[in-house]
Amino acid sequence: MTIEPVSDPPSGLSSSMLPADLIASAREALDAHVRHVVNCHFDPEKGTPFWLTYAQKLGFDPRHKINGYNDLRLLGHFQDEWLRGGPIRKWIPKALADQPVYVFETGGSTGLPKSRISIRDFQIDYELFSQHLSTETFPTGSDWLMLGPSGPRRLRLAVEHLAQIRGGICFLVDLDPRWVSKLVKIGKHQEFEAYRDHVVGQALQLLRAHDNIHCLFTTPKLLEALCEKISLNKVGITGIFCGGTEMNAQFHRFAREELVPGIDFVPTYGNTLMGLAYSKPFDSSTGSEDEPADRYSITYYPPYPRAVIELVDPDAPDQAVDYDQTGRVMLTTLTEEFFMPRFLERDEAERARPTEQFPWDGVRDLRLFSELKETVPVGVY
Repeated sequence: MTIEPVSDPPSGLSSSMLPADLIASAREALDAHVRHVVNCHFDPEKGTPFWLTYAQKLGFDPRHKINGYNDLRLLGHFQDEWLRGGPIRKWIPKALADQPVYVFETGGSTGLPKSRISIRDFQIDYELFSQHLSTETFPTGSDWLMLGPSGPRRLRLAVEHLAQIRGGICFLVDLDPRWVSKLVKIGKHQEFEAYRDHVVGQALQLLRAHDNIHCLFTTPKLLEALCEKISLNKVGITGIFCGGTEMNAQFHRFAREELVPGIDFVPTYGNTLMGLAYSKPFDSSTGSEDEPADRYSITYYPPYPRAVIELVDPDAPDQAVDYDQTGRVMLTTLTEEFFMPRFLERDEAERARPTEQFPWDGVRDLRLFSELKETVPVGVY
């Protein structure tokens, strides 16, 4: 089994706005990718120990029964508890057992952090994402500042890889968001503000010392704190990609109009389990109310065919919601390294139609799942 970047075949989710032949080829491409990934993880000689054990309980061979994306229903819903605790090696495919393995963790906002193995997935995800960045505003050869979660998350290594493949060097600031979340949860706001100022202070030092830093990754709260101290335009930042729980239409407007006007601002949605989604390009043309056509709503499209997002009825998660209706995010990750079918995420959104650029379903106005809003601390996100 080899690991290589997958090109951008369209998915199979339908829309009356796209030609029928594109819909048909999209479905075919997605289903073929599902068959390939299922064969990888359930092959007795080369497959993944967890999935080989799971198959023994099914009463059928998934390689014979699963012929496309819809057939993944036969496997049920992936449970987050399966990723909490060890042994971590049960997730390493036998075919890749001789490869160097990374382990990345989720934030732990909904309990014990989940762990995911990775070999090249995180690099492939950001190589594909790089293709969607402008060379004018994210210039090749420019250096980057990564001001976001570090530690056991993949973001530090992933953003550094993104800078490197674009010919740059990535400057990094240590940040432990779990400590921040703990301070917020127990009401120690002075300590939280002191830690935030400590992190922002390091970023300011780097920006003032290195005039080749033109690209930035950070979270909404840290971007706002940074902009209170310095004009990013004046220090030469030309492109920002920014993600986190508080990346909503209100912050999107605030960032474009007040925090970083004139800087290319690229919202992003990603996590350890999925990879990195692409945001629909901002439409600055004005509508009937003299506002941008999309009114600062943000629509994300998952990195097909490596990940699929469906929006489902929270009370009946086997049923997808209609376009423009609210549903809970159900994520399927499909790579040779990691297979995670039909996992119910902590987020909700409105279902968005495919576009010519992204001919698969997207999610609009992503936010924390309403049933979790009282229990999940936001912290620096």
